[in-house]
Amino acid sequence: MNAVSKKEAAALELVPAANAASAPTPGPLPTSLAANFMLTLQERGAGLEQIEKMMDLLERNERHEAEKAYNEALAAFKAKNIRIVKRKLVDFPSKGGRTSYKHAELDDVVQAVGPELSDHGFAWSWKTHQAGRDITVVCTLRHRLGHAESVQLTAQPDETGGKNAIQAIISTTTYLQRHTLKQITGVAEAGEDDDGQGGAVAPLTELAQGWVDYIKSVRGTDQFDKGCREGRAALWDDRAGLIAFNAATRSAS
Repeated sequence: MNAVSKKEAAALELVPAANAASAPTPGPLPTSLAANFMLTLQERGAGLEQIEKMMDLLERNERHEAEKAYNEALAAFKAKNIRIVKRKLVDFPSKGGRTSYKHAELDDVVQAVGPELSDHGFAWSWKTHQAGRDITVVCTLRHRLGHAESVQLTAQPDETGGKNAIQAIISTTTYLQRHTLKQITGVAEAGEDDDGQGGAVAPLTELAQGWVDYIKSVRGTDQFDKGCREGRAALWDDRAGLIAFNAATRSAS
């Protein structure tokens, strides 16, 4: 058989498989860009070390592009300025007379953010862990290109209102699912208040003021969405600080 010249070999690579009637039927080709790239390097006689270096470079570039796509899609989602309506009324007697406030339920949050998240290529999931009395919920938001980010919150069973043990766990789990989904997407309930604390205004702590100043300083940058999530997580136990921070994120959006 005559040897095939380099020019002929290059030309053959451009011939569609459908035109090569005498060629044997090839097996299934790798579908990912990385797998195709590795196959090409092997066909060109690249050494193992060179292949590993090039694959590492390609994978890092894919991760970077996936993260970039995630941030761009999340920014587009936030541009919708979604607000969650608080429909659930909570009213009970307290030391000061009565405590009454409204909040959104988990279903309200899901219905508000779900369609837009899907339209922007996102899916979310929750994982729940329990250690002793501590219940931890992790909410993960994943973009269609593969990049994902997570937030988590921990609380103990909600035993108020005469709940049994299972109801107490479910109540806390649902509460944490609701708030982690709000955190990871950066949305807020319309007219979000202090969960029945009577609207009392407390001086901001140094930590809270620092986060408020920071989120205003990163307005319009790619650090804003990450700052929203981290700030809410850092101020979760500081109700006055969290309220001020949420107000700052809305004014900065």
